[in-house]
Amino acid sequence: MLSRKLLILGIIAASLLACSNDQQEPPSERVNAISSDFVNGYYAQYPEEIYEVGFPNGPTDRFGDHSASARAAWDKRVDQWLADLDAIDVSLLAGTPEAITYVFTRERLQAIVDQRVCHMPFWNISPTWTGWQSSIIATLAGQPVGNADERRDALARLADVERFLQTEIKNLQAGLDKGYLAPTSNVAAVVQQMDTLLASATDDSPFFSPASRSDNDSFVASYRDTFEKRVRPAIVAYRDFLKNDYSGRAAIGVAANPDGEQCYAASVRYWSSLAMDPMDIHRKGLAEMSRIRAEMLEIAQTSFGTDDLRALFNELRSNPEYTFASEQAMLDYVNAAVERGRDEVTQWFGYVPDVDVQVVPSPAYEKDSGGGFYAAGSADGSRPGTYQVGTYNPTSISKAGTEATAFHESYPGHHLQVSIALLNDSLPPALRFMYVSGTVEGWGLYAERLADEMGLYSSDLARLGMLSNEAYRAARLVVDPGMHVLGWTRQQAIDYMLEHTAEGLDSISGEVDRYAAVPGQATSYLVGSLEIQRLRQHAETLLGDKFDIREFHDRILANGGVTLPMLGTTVDEWISEVLADST
Repeated sequence: MLSRKLLILGIIAASLLACSNDQQEPPSERVNAISSDFVNGYYAQYPEEIYEVGFPNGPTDRFGDHSASARAAWDKRVDQWLADLDAIDVSLLAGTPEAITYVFTRERLQAIVDQRVCHMPFWNISPTWTGWQSSIIATLAGQPVGNADERRDALARLADVERFLQTEIKNLQAGLDKGYLAPTSNVAAVVQQMDTLLASATDDSPFFSPASRSDNDSFVASYRDTFEKRVRPAIVAYRDFLKNDYSGRAAIGVAANPDGEQCYAASVRYWSSLAMDPMDIHRKGLAEMSRIRAEMLEIAQTSFGTDDLRALFNELRSNPEYTFASEQAMLDYVNAAVERGRDEVTQWFGYVPDVDVQVVPSPAYEKDSGGGFYAAGSADGSRPGTYQVGTYNPTSISKAGTEATAFHESYPGHHLQVSIALLNDSLPPALRFMYVSGTVEGWGLYAERLADEMGLYSSDLARLGMLSNEAYRAARLVVDPGMHVLGWTRQQAIDYMLEHTAEGLDSISGEVDRYAAVPGQATSYLVGSLEIQRLRQHAETLLGDKFDIREFHDRILANGGVTLPMLGTTVDEWISEVLADST
C-alpha cells in the first residue's frame, strides 16, 4: 500500500498534468467539450424533456432525480461548467463557429444559475407543460417499444413514476416548510387533472401509451400490472397530498414567495434572454395593445360592420357561425391550414427540411388547457413533429385565432424552425437541442404575421384572429408582470384578456393559470417577435433591393434558438456580407 504522503504527491502530480493538458487543448475543442458535456448532463438530469426536443442520447429507463441531494450535485456541475468556460480566452475564438457555441452555452448556464432564486421544485404545482403529469405523459408517448430492450426500459421507466412522485411530494413539503407556495388556483386545477387521470380505465390512460403500441402480450400484461399496482397508487398519494395536506397561497403572483420579485426578474431573463423591468414590460404591453386594437378595428368596421370590438369578440365566441361544431371539424380546419403553409413555405425560405408534422388533439386530462403545443420529431427525421391542439368544448372555441395558431406551431412556425436546427448535424448539440424562448416563441408569433404576407389566411375572420392572437401576446405583457409583481388578481387578468382578445373563457382561464405556474415565460413571445420584425426592417433599410427574404429567414433560423442579442449579431454580420459582396 502506498504511503499517505506518496498518495498525496501522486494526486498533485495528476492534477498538474490535467491542468497542463487543459491549457494545451485548443480553445475551440475545449468549448465544444464543455458545451456537449453540459447538454448530455442536462438531459441526464431532465430526461423527461428529451422527446420534446428530439434529443437522441438521454436515458430511456428512468425519469429525472430531482431530490435535494441530486439538485445539489447538479448545481455543482453547472457551476463548474460555467467556471470552465470563464477560464477560456474568448479572444482566441473570434470568427469561429465555437464563438457562437461559447456565447450560447454560457448564457444558458448563467440563466440557470440566476433562476435558482425561484426554488421552483418547492412549488412546481403546474397544470401546464411544466407540470410532471404533462412531461411524464409526453415522454411515455414517445417511448419506443419495438424490441425487448426497449420494452424493458419502458417498464423500468413506468415503475420509476412512483419514486418520481414521492420526490415531488417531499419537495413540495419542503416548500411548505420554507414558505414557497403555489397559488391555490393552480393546486385546484392540478387536483382536477389528477381526478381525470384516475377516472380513466387503465387501457385508456395516457400513461398506457407504450403498451398500446405493442403487440407483445407479456409486456402489455406487465405494463398494466405495474401501472395498477405502483403508478396509480402513487398518483392517488400525490393527489391526496394536494387535497388534504397542502396549503397554497391566495395570491396568484410569485412576489408572494420569498425573493419573489428577484425570481420574476431572473425568470424574465431566463425565458426572453433580456433583462427587463416589470413596469417597462407592462407599459410595453399596453402600448402594443393600442396599436393592435387599431388594426383590429379596421377589419371589424370593414368586414363585420361594427366598431365595438368587445361585442364582436363575444359574438365570435358564442355564435355557432364562428365556432366549431365538433372536435373533428376543428381538426379538419387545423389540418387544412397546416397544408396551406406546407405548400407555400418554399417560396419564403431557401431551406425547408423534408420532415412531416402530425396534428393530434390534447389528451382528456388536459382538456381545459386549450391552445396548442409543438413537440419536435426525432433527430434522424424518422419520427414526425407533433402539433397538439386543445379541442375541448369545440362549440366554445372561436375559429378566429385557430389558423394563426396552426401557422405558429407548424409552417412557417415552430415545426419548420425546430426541424431546421434539429436535422442539421453540423450544429453543436447545444444549438440543436436547446433554445431560448424569446427567439423560438418570438419566431412563432412572427410566423403568424408572415403567414399573412404569404396569403395563407382563408378569410378576414382568420386575419382578425391573427390580430387577436397578437393582442393575446400583448395582453401577456400586461397581465404577467401585473399578476407576479404589480398585485393583480387572477380575475383581473382574466377580465383584461376577455376584453381585449377573441379567446373564450375556458382558454383564457387555462392560460392565466399557466402564467402563474411559469413566471416570465409569457413575456417572451411578443418581445421576441418585435425584435425579429425590427431586425428585418433594419436589414431591409440597409440592403434595399439587395434584401432577399429567403436569405433573411434562413439566417434567422440557421443557428437554432439562440439568444435575441445573438440573433442581432447574426443579422448584422449577414448585412455586412451582402454589402461587401455588392461592392
